[in-house]
Amino acid sequence: MDRADAILRRAAWRLVPLILAMYVAAFLNRVNVGFAALTMNQDLGLTQEMYGIGAGMFFWGYFLFEVPSNLIMEKVGARLWIARIMLTWALVSMANAFVTGAFSFYGVRFLLGVAEAGFYPGILLYFTYWFPAAFRARVIALFCMGIPVSNVVGAPLSAWLLGVEAFGIHGWQWLYILEAIPTFALGLVALWGLPDNPARARFLSDEEKQIVLARLAADEKPAVHGLLPMLKDWRVWYLIIPDFAIVFGIYALGFWMPTMVKAMGYTNVQTGWIVMVPYIVSLGILWLFGVSSDRSGRRVLHFCLSALLAALGFAVAALGEGSTVIVVTGFCLATGGVYAGLATFWTVPPLFLGGTAAAGAFALINSFGNLSGFFGPAMMGWLRQITGSYQAGLWACVAVPLVAAASMALLTRSLKVR
Repeated sequence: MDRADAILRRAAWRLVPLILAMYVAAFLNRVNVGFAALTMNQDLGLTQEMYGIGAGMFFWGYFLFEVPSNLIMEKVGARLWIARIMLTWALVSMANAFVTGAFSFYGVRFLLGVAEAGFYPGILLYFTYWFPAAFRARVIALFCMGIPVSNVVGAPLSAWLLGVEAFGIHGWQWLYILEAIPTFALGLVALWGLPDNPARARFLSDEEKQIVLARLAADEKPAVHGLLPMLKDWRVWYLIIPDFAIVFGIYALGFWMPTMVKAMGYTNVQTGWIVMVPYIVSLGILWLFGVSSDRSGRRVLHFCLSALLAALGFAVAALGEGSTVIVVTGFCLATGGVYAGLATFWTVPPLFLGGTAAAGAFALINSFGNLSGFFGPAMMGWLRQITGSYQAGLWACVAVPLVAAASMALLTRSLKVR
């Protein structure tokens, strides 16, 4: 290992745990609605379809403000902007505790998306400031572990909080209030613990800063820079397809897995422990794919294999209806596949985008792709309501990652990557 690699590893150990903690806390605020729904829907009179629409309203706010947010971050710096996102996100998440019906639920979920817009693509952009391409899949994989970790931590915690009744406040309300506190605290930590770039990192000496910057400068330069050239590049728009398709499965699972498990006859607490299992398994799958992708450099291949694994998992869950072991095994494969696919996907845009083009593209692709967070939960709710079963929704989730794999494979030649 040369000195640059040693410094980069030290930087990763300094930055990634904080960013991972931020993502765990923040993502928990996004998906804890899946557990709140176990009692909230009855209290508020929400139908399955209303809940599916409300859960997905987050992504319309996210969609509209994602690109402006990332462009602002590039101008004002990661430290201030990421802290702002975390603080406002926490406050709006707490506001979920005070909704009184379908329309207030829709409104707060929309505002949560507005507050959070820019966090995920902002962190992806931030990693390009720090880590060369050869390190990036592993770093993104560690970051993406925030999603399953938030569910590993949040599933039993959220299930327990549902049983808390104090001061006239229901358990699902306490869930929203208490789970937003870590997000707010980490937003304050970001103000002093998240240097904008290597040149401003106090934990690096002047010589180490120059070594890191030289290593980044040695990377092959992307061909596309600037916002307008990015918007004219068809590959940016095309990448929305595989991103939309892989993210579809993440939110179909995140918002509906607790309800599907509970429907098999389990209590809220038992549901929390069972739901935790697929997310624990997905951590290992995610890390293995990230390391293998960096070592081989075959980004597209690893994305396609991840998507196929997700499709297999959804098929197993659909075929296993009535057997908890088979259904949970399917969920393990599906969660591992979608999260590994997500981490591998974001190594592809920087292969041909840099600077403002990368900032805009990360946000543009992510904003459109995350609209699947609306359509996935809404579709699951609609199919559940008209069929009386979750099987139709699971079979739809089989088809979508197959589209992800096929669309990414077709892009291989134009990107000249494997």
